[in-house]
Amino acid sequence: MTASVRLSMSSLRGHRRRFAGTFLAVMLGVAFLAGTLVMGDTLRASFDTMFGNATSGTDAVVRSADTITTPDDNRGTRKPVDTDLVRTLEKNGQVAAAAPDIEGAGQLLGKDGEPIGGKGPPTLAGNWIDDTELNAYRLAEGRAPSGPREVVVNRGAAKTGDLKIGDTTTLRTPDPVQVKIVGLATFGGEDGMAQTTFTGMTRADAEKYLTAKPGEAAAIRVRAEPGVSQQELVDALNPILPKGVEAITGEASAAENTDNISGQFLGVFTTLLLVFSGVALLVATFSIHNTFAIVVAQRTRENALLRALGASRRQVTVSTLVEASAVAVIASAAGLAGGIGVAAGLQALFPAIGFPFPEGDLVIGALSMLLPLAVGVVVCLGSALLPAVRAGRTAPLAALRETAVDHSGASRRRAVVGTGLALAAVGLALTGVLVSPSIWLAAAGAVLALVAFVVLGPVASSRAVRVLGGPLDRLRGVTGGLARRNALRSPKRTAATASALMIGVAVVSLFTVFGASLKATMDQTVNRSFAGDVAVSTPGFGAGGSGLSPKLAPALAKQPEVETAVGLGKGAAEVNGQGRALTITDPKPFARSFDLGDVDGSLGALGDRGIAITRSEAEKQDLKVGSRADMAFADGKKETFTVRAVFGRSELAGDYVISREAWAPHRMQDSDSVVSVTFKDGVTPAAGKAAVAETAQDYGNPDVQTRSEYAEASASGIDMMLTLVYALLALAVFIALLGIANTLTLAIHERTRELGLLRAVGQTRAQLRAMVRWESVLVAAFGTAGGLVLGGFLGWVLVKASDSTTESAFAFAVPPVQLVVVALVGLAAGALAGLRPARRAARLDVLRAIATE
Repeated sequence: MTASVRLSMSSLRGHRRRFAGTFLAVMLGVAFLAGTLVMGDTLRASFDTMFGNATSGTDAVVRSADTITTPDDNRGTRKPVDTDLVRTLEKNGQVAAAAPDIEGAGQLLGKDGEPIGGKGPPTLAGNWIDDTELNAYRLAEGRAPSGPREVVVNRGAAKTGDLKIGDTTTLRTPDPVQVKIVGLATFGGEDGMAQTTFTGMTRADAEKYLTAKPGEAAAIRVRAEPGVSQQELVDALNPILPKGVEAITGEASAAENTDNISGQFLGVFTTLLLVFSGVALLVATFSIHNTFAIVVAQRTRENALLRALGASRRQVTVSTLVEASAVAVIASAAGLAGGIGVAAGLQALFPAIGFPFPEGDLVIGALSMLLPLAVGVVVCLGSALLPAVRAGRTAPLAALRETAVDHSGASRRRAVVGTGLALAAVGLALTGVLVSPSIWLAAAGAVLALVAFVVLGPVASSRAVRVLGGPLDRLRGVTGGLARRNALRSPKRTAATASALMIGVAVVSLFTVFGASLKATMDQTVNRSFAGDVAVSTPGFGAGGSGLSPKLAPALAKQPEVETAVGLGKGAAEVNGQGRALTITDPKPFARSFDLGDVDGSLGALGDRGIAITRSEAEKQDLKVGSRADMAFADGKKETFTVRAVFGRSELAGDYVISREAWAPHRMQDSDSVVSVTFKDGVTPAAGKAAVAETAQDYGNPDVQTRSEYAEASASGIDMMLTLVYALLALAVFIALLGIANTLTLAIHERTRELGLLRAVGQTRAQLRAMVRWESVLVAAFGTAGGLVLGGFLGWVLVKASDSTTESAFAFAVPPVQLVVVALVGLAAGALAGLRPARRAARLDVLRAIATE
């Protein structure tokens, strides 16, 4: 065993360059993984500290005990609490102070008239609490609001909107309110709570603009007398609270807020990064395996001589694995250092792109270091295992052979097994998306398709390279022909090298196809369901924004150019015991402005106790026109509604629709998400849009869009998602390029005498460089072509699987322009990867190359 280790260390010292590509692939993959974990730990710790600092003076929070959660909102909707409870609480001897906490949506407009933070992060408004211990925000500049329409805003929002103390701006609540900024605040020592904006107003203004009626608050904050613990305070308060109201500790409330603000975002974001770390490491696996396979093939005679001198199979195998272990440990350790650098870079980058990374030192936990280290070592050793076993099986007589011949491209067994796996993959995928909808069957088919591509790689590479390289014979003459023959020489090596790039291109193609399909689905949904001429909406696709004023639709309906104007609001209630999202609207114009498919009953007959539901939901709930449904609202009231209509489509309308008349007694802060406007006959689109835009200016200047513009705006988040995906996949593609370059470099070492002979018989250095570059392009072309086919198939599976698991109909779309760009980038990447090996080959000394052993 000691002799094997000494041999391995000697080999590593003598052939350091051979493992440079492997070292970089492992290091980059581990760095990405470690950086993701360190960044996640740091963000969680920073948010915990920020919320802990902000709410340190709140010992208890009194709130409604019950929530109504819907499938789209896990946080749920709580009933407001009566602000008169403050007087009751203050009479308790363990309470030092109590203050109502009124909270709602309020979106500030910046100096340029554009909304601040309206594309995702929440935009909050509430009452400014004078008790500095109970107020989560701290006044940093100016003064607290004391008069009507005076506000304090968080300093981060003021910076984003170019606002300062003394400025007047608009606050959408959603009714537009002209407010004057009199102070700037911080949250937990930061300029804001991530990108969340906050506007603090007087209690009277908060009740006027953010609640359905005075005397209601989202919660009541309580501060304990000195010496009273948070739990003791909660235990003292709960017995005196009315039914349906509870008290929780301030620490528990801070933990909930951390989860609500940062937990979901961090969970999704870090999961996304971990997925792409996995893709990068999978790509690295192919590159590492290829490197060791080539090194073992190059050392066939050396290993055979060792076997002839008495070395056992185990010793030769262990020798190769020791080399892999040394590379793995050193590269993974370097990757850990790189990961800390990645996390530090993200900590500096986030504020530059608008996301304020909370200040604080990086949190480097044991798991964040040990897991990437273990993964790097396992990936490297696993990739080297088969080549090591192959090295141990080298026969002593192989020392007499000059070279080994790769017959994998003509392997019938490989062709049969690969074809069988491909058919099984297609069968599983089709079953999972068409016959018996199952996301697990579809996923199994997708994974099996990847395995089939890897198994069939050597067989396919021989045929693909002949086809792809055919034009080179005519365009590049002898140089092109030699490049094609070199790529054909070792089908297994060509396939393994191309597989790394294939996976990267496949994932890029998958997301490109899925993104295009989502856009097509959105466009199809709007065109099929939206019957209006223009849509008025707020520019946001996430949780941000305050919505539209419910007064806007009636104001638009009064314009001489407008036939109908109807707004869609959102609410929540329990329907027969199950939390469901409600669409709030005026039923008659709603039926004219949205295509609802076949309708049983009448939407015009909803009244104040009627409900309309989709056919699919009616079947689930065993309801029909005339059936009764028990409704429980967030305000605690329960009423019985009658199903007045059952309609076919739910894409824009939602599954449950009630009238504004029915919602009015239960509403809190009311708003519309979109207003559909239909013009009168003879009104031109330009004139109608101009009239709508002029009226909308008085309601916060929301966007007025045609049907196509509305569809495009609704899908705007998809482009942002794709940009992030492409940026994250750049690492995987870079590792694939390292694999191609490393393979070519090792192949040049293997073909030293051959290259010397070519130079000796008249090949110029330029021709030699071109030959190597074109070989690299052919390998990249094969990988890119395979990746496009595999990515397109996986994209189709993902779209169809999504279609089968949701009520909405997904449209499958293949974007030819984007996929052509992906193909060209793949080819350009291949040419780039071949530059360094080509230069190295051209620098070979002819006489030494011919004389080499």
